[in-house]
Amino acid sequence: METLIVHPENKEQLNAIKAFMKALKISFEEKGYDPDFVAKIQNSREQVKKGETRIVNIDDL
Repeated sequence: METLIVHPENKEQLNAIKAFMKALKISFEEKGYDPDFVAKIQNSREQVKKGETRIVNIDDL
């Protein structure tokens, strides 16, 4: 069979998809993001909030 990757936009959609799949007895597995990756993203967001960003000129790329 095929594998589907679903990207629900919120918890309500996620719960509806899970309920639908359970009702049809479709097996599924849940995988979260790598914790190291999540920590890096959170750190980057904090840096942006603090103004710790760099501006790179297009000519310098």
